[in-house]
Amino acid sequence: EVQLQASGGGSVQTGGSLRLSCRVSGISFDEYAIAWFRQAPGKEREWVSCISTRDGKTTYADSIKGRFTISGDAGRKTVYLQMSSLKPEDTADYYCATEAVTCGVGVYDYWGQGTLVTVSS
Repeated sequence: EVQLQASGGGSVQTGGSLRLSCRVSGISFDEYAIAWFRQAPGKEREWVSCISTRDGKTTYADSIKGRFTISGDAGRKTVYLQMSSLKPEDTADYYCATEAVTCGVGVYDYWGQGTLVTVSS
């Protein structure tokens, strides 16, 4: 069974840092790219970042570029989202998902449960 487990959320003050993890099982780690999304209350889901573990290519949303870094560990079958300089606007449930073939295709076959990030002012 394909399973993605997102974790690492928590509460932090403005300017703080958190590292989210997305542990993947049931598929080869490099079979799909891994993307991060977030959704704040009352808002639509927003794409955040993606990493293709086959070629190492990474992409970021303009809203977080320069503050967040996505990376992968093939041995642990885990993708990380290192978040720094956090702002209250970053408060949301964060989700990871597989993306077919590579980043940019826009087909997301599997999703993990959300992990809540709360940034207080």
